[in-house]
Amino acid sequence: MADSIVQVRELVRTYQQGQIEVNALRGVDLDISTGEFTALMGPSGSGKTTLLNQIGALDTPTSGSVKIDGQELVGLDKVARSNLRLNRIGFVFQAYNLIPVLSAYENAEFVLMMRGVPEAERRDKVMATLGAVGLAGMEHRLPGELSGGQQQRVAVARAIVGEPALVLADEPTANLDSKTGYELLDLMRKLNEDHRVTFVFATHDPKVMEAARRVVTLVDGRISEDLVK
Repeated sequence: MADSIVQVRELVRTYQQGQIEVNALRGVDLDISTGEFTALMGPSGSGKTTLLNQIGALDTPTSGSVKIDGQELVGLDKVARSNLRLNRIGFVFQAYNLIPVLSAYENAEFVLMMRGVPEAERRDKVMATLGAVGLAGMEHRLPGELSGGQQQRVAVARAIVGEPALVLADEPTANLDSKTGYELLDLMRKLNEDHRVTFVFATHDPKVMEAARRVVTLVDGRISEDLVK
């Protein structure tokens, strides 16, 4: 696809689990276009998180190709992969992965600091982003002083504050109650629609699958169904 932000070709990921060889991905082909809101679904062990980690340059394939905006990830050294993640990709994890000693503001600011963005510009971006995710007035609270839903909103703010082209979310609603999960999905869908941020989720959650405009099902490391709504 001409406007594909993600291109995956013949992707294989095999690893050892004790004496057992696990074939997590078995020749996956996938294109994701700019502006998509896509869910990867499947049972535990189907390969969806492994695929997300490959797209996010968090892991390297056994064989095959992964491209982000036409840039091949295979063969990139650690520094180049780290720079790609920093500048092009936002991550939202099931466990939030916030730094516990940093405030909501400081957690959201972290990516911009790593990029060397000037302080005044950082402040404007962080305050606007925290406001957009419904955390205005909570910027000085530590993660331990926030509810699970509020912590996940900080994680979303951190993922989007640098205006990445692609956001990867691994089970982002798994630890949230139903109401908070719907609110978070509405927030991410608005970001997708208003700013054309591409979202790819790995999920078991029916709410996420319902919200997604495309659902890619993995079974045993292979794509078994690709449904565009």
